[in-house]
Amino acid sequence: MNKKKNSKTQKNKRNCNKRNINVDKISTLYSKISVDEEDTGEKSYNHVEIPFTIAMWDMEHCNPKRCTGRKLARFNLIKILRLNQKFNGVVLTPAGEKCVSAADVEIIKVHGIAVIDCSWAKISETPFSKMKTPNPRLLPYLVAANPINYGRPCQLSCVEAIASVLYIIGFKEIAEYYLNKFKWGNAFISLNNSLLEQYSTCSTGTDVIKVQNDYLENAQNERNNRVIIQDLDFVEMPDYPTSSSSDDDCN
Repeated sequence: MNKKKNSKTQKNKRNCNKRNINVDKISTLYSKISVDEEDTGEKSYNHVEIPFTIAMWDMEHCNPKRCTGRKLARFNLIKILRLNQKFNGVVLTPAGEKCVSAADVEIIKVHGIAVIDCSWAKISETPFSKMKTPNPRLLPYLVAANPINYGRPCQLSCVEAIASVLYIIGFKEIAEYYLNKFKWGNAFISLNNSLLEQYSTCSTGTDVIKVQNDYLENAQNERNNRVIIQDLDFVEMPDYPTSSSSDDDCN
């Protein structure tokens, strides 16, 4: 039985050699197609060169099937970091005091970007002190487009956070390339396009915060005006005398 099996295997190898089939090459090609086209729901982008490291610490809080960070890892688009492993690039973390901006572009070009993949529901349990960096940063106000937190301010997924930084510092094509790996990815740019464009013109984190605060103030004023108009619709107006009324009509 084993002799027959070995004979069949050798015959298959000879057939491959005759037809000049490079099995490793086919495997590599299939892998590349999977990375570019798998489960995106959108037309695939051509391969985009990423000139710096993009990384994450994975707290394993999330459902692996829904975790955007793990999906990026399957595509080899993100590097996994260990706890207590130092990262010299820009790290998005609640421990940050400065807002990310175009001023960070040189740091990112040399050392990269990292995010922390944790659940918003378990934020208090996340050991931020074990994720060390000399460049902690905050993201400005943006609205989530991911299916779990759609429409919620600031509750971004890993890929949305990464894409936000890339867009703000001027790597818009790479931002879109990352988002394109998800069916809903383009919605994030659509929801936040105006803000992202304004943030990308800012030279410092202070400027980004000013744009954010101006936007929020204007949004609050518009909301207040809508409430006032809605309230007026429900107010019962008194019966004022008409212009044809005479003094005799008044008490």
